[in-house]
Amino acid sequence: MRIDAQLAATVAAVLDEGSFDAAARRLHITPSAVSQRIKTVEQQLGRVVVVRSRPVRATEAGEALVRLARQVELLEHDAMTAFGLGDSDERTPRLRVPLAVNADSMATWFLAPLARIARTHPVDVDLHRDDQNYTARLLESGEVMAAVTSESAPVGGCAVTPLGVLEYRPMATAEYIERWLPGGVTADALHAAPFVDFDRRDTLQHDWLRARGVDPWSVPRHYVPASHDFSQAVRLGLGWGLIPAPQATADLVELGGPPTRVPLYWQQWNLRSALLDAIAGEVAAEAQRVLSPL
Repeated sequence: MRIDAQLAATVAAVLDEGSFDAAARRLHITPSAVSQRIKTVEQQLGRVVVVRSRPVRATEAGEALVRLARQVELLEHDAMTAFGLGDSDERTPRLRVPLAVNADSMATWFLAPLARIARTHPVDVDLHRDDQNYTARLLESGEVMAAVTSESAPVGGCAVTPLGVLEYRPMATAEYIERWLPGGVTADALHAAPFVDFDRRDTLQHDWLRARGVDPWSVPRHYVPASHDFSQAVRLGLGWGLIPAPQATADLVELGGPPTRVPLYWQQWNLRSALLDAIAGEVAAEAQRVLSPL
């Protein structure tokens, strides 16, 4: 049995867009045609590939189809280039490139290499933002082709390249320190001093508190789940927080101690792809310029 590439691409479109109607608009067909394609591939495989929820979710079989669709599209793009239809040729189709990245990398250094790639390649970047401890899961599911991750062990079918270390400094405003930490950054003071937390999966602030003998769950905190807004909240005196080194400015005061170091790695599908290699090269070059060495 051969899996029809068009059917696999339809499954990918449904999962990308979250519904049959949205996938139909992207594919320029009717929703009933989308539904029929999904039913056809499910009948061929003898298993369900998508869960009809809102948004639509992939089953394990669906994830395998998404990986297949992405890889076929990527290899077709490289083949078009090899046939002499270069990136500047109007006949070269634009390729959607889904990538996963943590919020702080996206806010501080990751967009610049993508902008350079977009100037020379007909690509539409689709960024998936998640904590660096979780972005590798998006590779496993086939949702993305490559990811910035904190995991050095390769995901199955992927290659790993070290990028560097993103350093975080515990910082607050002078006014905040005067109000909440007038006697110094002690465990007793930290128990009462509110901090800014990114979201409920981020552990950076929690680990920093535990290293100082403070139970983080006993400390008041404000959740601000966006990198720029997080640092802005610290600058406005809402609390102290671990600020990425590229965002650290003179209007904030360090609380002391060594910076928190988060190693970052680039994981991408282990395919011979000129486009993926070009993206990886730009990402690695920018990381070398901005990040600290491992």
